[in-house]
Amino acid sequence: MDFNLKNVPSQKGRIAIVTGANNGIGFETTLAMAKHGFKTIMACRNIAKAEKAKTEILSKVPAADLDILQLDLSNLESVKTFAKNFKSKYPQLNVLINNAGVLVYSGKKNKVGVELQFATNHLGHFLLTNLLIGLMPDSSASRIVALSSLAHKAAKIHFDDLNCEKTDDPDAPYGQSKLANLMFVDELNRRLKRAGKKTVALAVHPGGSDSGLFDEMSKVKYYTFKILSPFILNSNASAAKPSLFAALSSDIKGGEYLGPQGFNEFKGKVGFAKRSDYSKREDVAKKLWQLSEEMTGQSFLI
Repeated sequence: MDFNLKNVPSQKGRIAIVTGANNGIGFETTLAMAKHGFKTIMACRNIAKAEKAKTEILSKVPAADLDILQLDLSNLESVKTFAKNFKSKYPQLNVLINNAGVLVYSGKKNKVGVELQFATNHLGHFLLTNLLIGLMPDSSASRIVALSSLAHKAAKIHFDDLNCEKTDDPDAPYGQSKLANLMFVDELNRRLKRAGKKTVALAVHPGGSDSGLFDEMSKVKYYTFKILSPFILNSNASAAKPSLFAALSSDIKGGEYLGPQGFNEFKGKVGFAKRSDYSKREDVAKKLWQLSEEMTGQSFLI
């Protein structure tokens, strides 16, 4: 699977959404999409930060076609408002990159009492995809990309304890949310295929990356990562490559899980990534899908 961004033709006339586009991997993804001619919608919670990021991208790509729409993925009403605003402005959507994510260790919940990482990283993107998938042309170039993580490997979906209040593992909630990202697009891709649709859904992970998520870590973990970062962490530009591969490569068929191929999958050329056996369980993915429909209050269109 060879992929070189330099060989990607102009994408002018196509529309993409990148969630969490104002910093880290999302910023670099948006920058690359803009360079290739996409009309790119920056879906961000903080408008001021998004405006600053937009200005920076325009300084590098003066012809960049960018728009900012507010989106708070932890709040389902905000997701619905975003979808409504997008539909009022744009007739179609070609690429949806569900990039945004949070990592917290404080047991935070959203306004309705759902653990913040599950609410933001999974449920918000689940509903967003549901509300927008009807705008995607029936083409293999239509892509839904979910940003998962190496953290999924140690995780399970705690159906009897979604807020992870019964576990002593501080990493369990984040791992669960990233596992949910992966299993969601797996099930989505299966449903698309059964429906005879050409739209493609797949997941990626960035390897090791200092994307700002580590700010919530304990001081010991944070400084350990900082010390080791030259050896195990990608730049944000490198960490964005799996997402760009998934969004733009003509080799993509659907259902893939992509990531760096180097030592422990921290860095390296993008290719097929390793995944846990648990993440491959279709029965769990179907149960997660049903639960997600119930929690978002809306049946999926596929």
